[in-house]
Amino acid sequence: MAKVLMYSTAVCPYCIRAEQLLHRKGVTEIEKIRVDLQPELRVAMMERTGRRTVPQIYINDQYVGGYDDLAALDHAGKLDPLLAK
Repeated sequence: MAKVLMYSTAVCPYCIRAEQLLHRKGVTEIEKIRVDLQPELRVAMMERTGRRTVPQIYINDQYVGGYDDLAALDHAGKLDPLLAK
């Protein structure tokens, strides 16, 4: 199964939706980095992704983007092959 890393916060509806989508796709483990608990991690996330909002998602060290990007990959039929790697 793919390695999934997600920058998130506790009360982020898009983080919850991303997690639900990934679980529906069979992902059982998501490494979460809570940027609300450690502000320095948000800075690191912004440097790494160029974005300030959460979620920011990586699958197998490949940057996917936020929830909208993840959903677009799914709608295009490109998420399943990415998760199968």
